[in-house]
Amino acid sequence: MFRKQLLYITSDALCAYDWNHGVLGPSHVFPASAAGLDGFAAWLEDPQAHRSGVPAYLLTDLIEEDFQRQLLPHVRGKAGRALLERRKQQLHRDTPYRGSTLLGRESTGRHDDQVLFFALTNPSLLQPWTEALEHLRVPVAGIYSTSLLSIALVKKLSIAHEHLLLVTQQSGGLRQSYYENGQLRFSRQTATIALDGVAVNIALETEKTRQFLTSTRMLARGDVLNTVILAPAAQIAKLELLCDNGVEVAYHFIDLQLAGARVGLRQTPALADELLLTLLGKQPPPSHYPPGALARYYHFQRARKTLYGASALIGASAALWCAINLLGGITDDGTTQRLAQETASYQERYRSVMSTQPPAPAKTQNMKVAVTLGQMIASQAPEPGRLLGLLSAALDQAPQVALSQLHWHAGQAPARAAGSQPAQQQQQQQQQQQGGPPGSALAGIPLAPPQALRLEADVAMPNNDYRAALAAITAFAQTLARQPGMQVTIEETPLDLRSSVALSGKSAAPAPDSQARFTLLLAWQP
Repeated sequence: MFRKQLLYITSDALCAYDWNHGVLGPSHVFPASAAGLDGFAAWLEDPQAHRSGVPAYLLTDLIEEDFQRQLLPHVRGKAGRALLERRKQQLHRDTPYRGSTLLGRESTGRHDDQVLFFALTNPSLLQPWTEALEHLRVPVAGIYSTSLLSIALVKKLSIAHEHLLLVTQQSGGLRQSYYENGQLRFSRQTATIALDGVAVNIALETEKTRQFLTSTRMLARGDVLNTVILAPAAQIAKLELLCDNGVEVAYHFIDLQLAGARVGLRQTPALADELLLTLLGKQPPPSHYPPGALARYYHFQRARKTLYGASALIGASAALWCAINLLGGITDDGTTQRLAQETASYQERYRSVMSTQPPAPAKTQNMKVAVTLGQMIASQAPEPGRLLGLLSAALDQAPQVALSQLHWHAGQAPARAAGSQPAQQQQQQQQQQQGGPPGSALAGIPLAPPQALRLEADVAMPNNDYRAALAAITAFAQTLARQPGMQVTIEETPLDLRSSVALSGKSAAPAPDSQARFTLLLAWQP
């Protein structure tokens, strides 16, 4: 954000500054009265300044600010946050503007946490200004304290003292902030008693602060309190006459012009206000005091800008993707044209070469079809070898069966031969009835044709045991039927079991061993 509204709030007035591209503008002072509030609202609504939507940062310089150092058990996580919140409410019940910061841990005992609690004890001083901001829907980024913000000022000025008392003259009065090893421990504000523009009560207030620090054991007896005073160059000589170094107090002076150059101000400030406002404008830290509902318009603004940024990023990505695709399309068109030219050149060379060749006896396509048909016939043409192999394996498992005759046929199984007419003659008659030799399907084009095998065999029948003979034939047929694609039909058995045929025989006399003939039809689909 290149623009900000920096609002410096004291007990008596509000000083408004415009921050634009790293430059602090002139101040506009509005007293804490009804007329001042009206003027502040008019300043915010000025149509020529375009302050609508510019985030506001509130910097407080109030005497009603309390600092307390407490020891808390070292607890982390959700329980630690709950403990910290309870202690804030116990110490400062009557104000919503309260906060805390961790100073460190005790070196002895339970190693408790050293926590500095701070709060604005009189929130009514901020209420008129915050209500005006809320009414005008000004996005408030945070509420800050000059005491806490002066920690960054100490770092910018490179002041390194174990016990440091920073004294600054501000709009709200004389501010004294005590630091131990660079960490804020205490801050107080007093009224400035000026004589010819020089605060003549600095030495007196410094001694009061030293006595308070010693009584609260923040400063041990014998420790030297290094007091650094920020003042204009014209006042330093007079202040040196008023501030005498003692056994426990040492005074140091820093010109405001030098401090302004360290901070980045282009002009020499009259008070320390502009130093702190410049630090706030350049690098605003997280809000010292919770703004609460006052910050909702700021959160809305940040969410809106985030969405705008994401939309811009998506749009830029889409434009880049379209540009890459467009360049790729142009490149592909060039490549396609080049390949088309190469293809035409190769085709022309092919036609030129083929025109000089003698005519071929057969076309290439016909030769390809002939080779394909030859491979198909070689792999799928019917032949009895595989079927006879299956039959041989079944005969090995049935030693009581003896093979007599075989009739192999490619295609569907032929009808059973009638009377004594040979099967070959019946096959020739069927072919004549069908109108000629079998077609291409019997040659294995496009699929392997079915095969049929009719076999006549004898089965051993000791003592004329027809039951055993029938069982052996059934077992033999079941062995063949287990083969994939095989269908077995028993066409003729040694004993005719039809109900229309009469059975006759004698069982009184023993019968010799004999053989019985049976016929099986095997239909196999490879």
